[in-house]
Amino acid sequence: MVRLHVNVDHVATLRQARREAFPDPVAWALRAEAAGAEGITCHLRVDRRHVQDEDVRRLRAVIATRLNLELSLAPEIVALALESGADAFCLVPEGRQEVTTEGGLDARGELGRLREVVPALAARGGEVSLFLDPETDQIDAAAEAGALFVELHTGRYAASRDEARALELERLCAAAEHARAIGLRINAGHGLDYENVQPIARLPHVEELNIGFAIVAEALTVGVDRAVGRMLELVQSTRSPE
Repeated sequence: MVRLHVNVDHVATLRQARREAFPDPVAWALRAEAAGAEGITCHLRVDRRHVQDEDVRRLRAVIATRLNLELSLAPEIVALALESGADAFCLVPEGRQEVTTEGGLDARGELGRLREVVPALAARGGEVSLFLDPETDQIDAAAEAGALFVELHTGRYAASRDEARALELERLCAAAEHARAIGLRINAGHGLDYENVQPIARLPHVEELNIGFAIVAEALTVGVDRAVGRMLELVQSTRSPE
């Protein structure tokens, strides 16, 4: 059964545009939970362009569902993650000039560091995922690093149309099957919105979708409750009866 995790980064982005105390991503997260979100995701970046250290601490203290913390391999951020008490960690690539995360982590190239960081995060009780493009070699590296999950990067799927999108969906399906075959569990996210989410929710073995920007943008017009509720309805409609 696919769970919907709501990413609150872009609520923090709006707040940081004016360095105000509002809108508060923590209060927003609580509204998202009340509307049915089954987890809250945030990304603590090195440059702190949106989520701040205190946001992570406050989220951990008040949310009733699961906290998924996205982070890079930067030692400073890993150290903060180890003390965060998050339920799950997703290791992602991070570039200073990017607008948002561009592509998956190079797990094969970073395997040495991952073999140190992944067990350390897991030892703190968190489920560890690697955010990866749907490529066999990268998925194999995740298993070698000791990750429990891969989160399949759906950005190319989301940016494609027609035949190109169908091909990307096939790639994601094959990647999910391969990950499952070698003992990994599967999440997915990036670029998902109200128009494109359902085929991803139907992918084999996917347990969780992480969606932020589309929900935050929709909430500007219809409010948090309706924006989260509508996305949850779309995801739930793909679930098989128990």
